[in-house]
Amino acid sequence: MVSIDEMNEMLNEIADEIPEPFYRRLNGGVILSPEAVLHDDDVDGNLFVLGEYHHDNMGRYIVMYYGSFCETCRGMSRERLYKRLKKTLLHEFTHHVESLAGERGLEYKDAREIAKYRRRMGL
Repeated sequence: MVSIDEMNEMLNEIADEIPEPFYRRLNGGVILSPEAVLHDDDVDGNLFVLGEYHHDNMGRYIVMYYGSFCETCRGMSRERLYKRLKKTLLHEFTHHVESLAGERGLEYKDAREIAKYRRRMGL
């Protein structure tokens, strides 16, 4: 696994590819947290949150979780890790853009995926 500094460099490279208009009102930017975060619905210690979009009293920002990537991407090549990081960041940016537009399509899709997980786990 890459170090947190290396992942931060990768994240900055990916973020630099995203056109400036997508950053509109993302006043807190993109943050790389060292934490590993389990989803609230996790039942077996394997449902990690890779990233989250926040819109709260601190503003609008995206948090990516280094520790969660470490837990889920062990043994991945640097190239595959880069692709997973990019996919996750773009997913969170989609939440941001939808929030600005008053849309919730991706939020609903995520909820359906969690519902499928819960059914698989017998919840």
